[in-house]
Amino acid sequence: MKAKTSLKTILVIAIAGILFSGYLSYTELFRKTCALGGSCTNVGSVPACVYGFVMYTIVLVIAILGLCSKEKKKK
Repeated sequence: MKAKTSLKTILVIAIAGILFSGYLSYTELFRKTCALGGSCTNVGSVPACVYGFVMYTIVLVIAILGLCSKEKKKK
């Protein structure tokens, strides 16, 4: 698989992860309920889904930077 194809795949997965963890984070932080039912897990005083949101955002930024740098090298 080419590097550009891999980065595009990672980009799509990161977007899906941001949407899912963003929804979970929103319901946990602003509605004060767990979207999955039951009780949500906290790490320290922060819900675990917030960490997922931050991680997926970092992966998204890295994938975008990787795609941009590959395009500049080809030109």
